[in-house]
Parts: sequence; C-alpha cells; structure tokens
Amino acid sequence: MKKRYLYMLLMPGLLFLTLFMIFPLAATVGSTLFQNGQFTFSHYTQFLTDAYFLEILGTTLLVSFMTTIICVAIGFPVAYYISKLPPRGKSILLALAIFPLLTSSVVRSFSWMIVLGKNGLINNALMGIGLIQEPLSILYTPTAMIIGLVHLFLPLILITLVGVMENINHDLVEAAQSLGASRFSAFRKIVVPLSIPGLIIGSILVFVGSLTAYTTPALLGGKQRVISTFLYQNAITLNDWNAASAIATMMMIITFVVIAIMNKAAAKFNPKG
Repeated sequence: MKKRYLYMLLMPGLLFLTLFMIFPLAATVGSTLFQNGQFTFSHYTQFLTDAYFLEILGTTLLVSFMTTIICVAIGFPVAYYISKLPPRGKSILLALAIFPLLTSSVVRSFSWMIVLGKNGLINNALMGIGLIQEPLSILYTPTAMIIGLVHLFLPLILITLVGVMENINHDLVEAAQSLGASRFSAFRKIVVPLSIPGLIIGSILVFVGSLTAYTTPALLGGKQRVISTFLYQNAITLNDWNAASAIATMMMIITFVVIAIMNKAAAKFNPKG
C-alpha cells in the first residue's frame, strides 16, 4: 500500500512530462521519418551529404568542445579553491559566480560586442600600447562565440564542481602528503578522481548548452552559422518545418551520444564511483 502511494505521487510529474515533452518530441521525430505517407530517411541523408551543413555541424561541435574544455580548465581550480574556504568566504564567491546568471544572455552578448568589436575595448587597448597596428577581427568569428559561451556557462560548472568538492574529505590529501606524495600527486590521485561525477555533469551541461544556444552565437557569430541558428533559419525564414525537425532530431541524437561517451569516460576514470 505504501509503495502504491509513492507511485501515485509520481503521477502528476509523469503526466506533465508525457504531455509537454514526450509527445512533442515524438511528433517532432515522427514528422522527419514520413513523407507523403511513406517511411523515409531522406531528410537526414539530404543534410548528411550536404557540405554546407557538415561545415555548420563541424563549427558547432568545435565551438561546443572548446567551450567545455575552457570552462573545465578555468572552473576546476577555481571550484577547488572555493570549496576549501570557510562558509562565509564560500558564500560570497559563489554569489559572485552566480551573479552573471541573473543577467540576460542578450545583454551579455551585446556587452561582448562592445568589447570585441574593431573599435572595441580590446582593439583600442592593444593599439594604444602599440602591440597591433590595425584592429583584430575577433567579432563575428567562432572565437567570439566561444568567449561569449564561456561567460554564459562557466557559472554552471563552478556550482556543480563546488557541490562535489566540498564533500571531499581534505584530510585524505594531507594523509597522502604525510606518506610522501607531493601536492600535485595528492591532488591528481585523490581530488581529481573524487571530482569526476561533478566534472562529468558540469561538462554535459556546458556542452549541451553550447550546442543548443541560440542568442549568443546569433549575436556574436554574425553570418557564421551553427546548428541552432541554422535551425532557426529553416523554421522561421524558409518555413521548412520538416527540415527544422530533422535538425532538432540530430541535435538530440548528438546530445545522447555525448552523454553516453562522458558516462563511459566517468566509468573508466572512476570505476568505483
């Protein structure tokens, strides 16, 4: 009876997910597999044999991968430092890390346009000190998109890693050092493996967020297309909803593949986790 009662508590959430997520996703995928009442993969073969789409896919994966790597490289040591602070200092730094999330991505993207433009702060500063003679073309490139996406998603990986690292018993690191391990060896063999779950979750959030982000790539990338802006172009500009559905389905497939790969990596690097 008690178990049945617990199942009944799940019903509202399951009903909501079924109506507003499972059915729409099934309808989206189904519309790409049938044309004139016949089963077909033509929508997918058309894209996967198109050099223009493959270039867009490559740019999207490169931007998402580089954003994830940079966020991990910056976020891991910062999260470790924050996790070792006393509660007051930890709260202050976490609040500062979360603060950018309170600002619209549109506002942040326009801010980066001011910073990265040919008459922006970076070019003016570099030209002012004589390092360059003419402005650098940073805006409307994949580099600009990566910078904007790192700013957008770095707080997510920081929060995830701090939540995991603050539960690590730092006495283990001191014990390893007392047995002759260097600080780096103790960090590599104790802190890193125990942080793998948070690292995997944070990386998935950053990668998937970068893969599906629209506003930042649209504003900072200009004519440089990624999958999200290409999807918007097919759906809104060209009014080709079948093509847009096929692109959305491929984005979901890529997401599931990335999650599976990262879970395999987590099992390999932390088999006891």
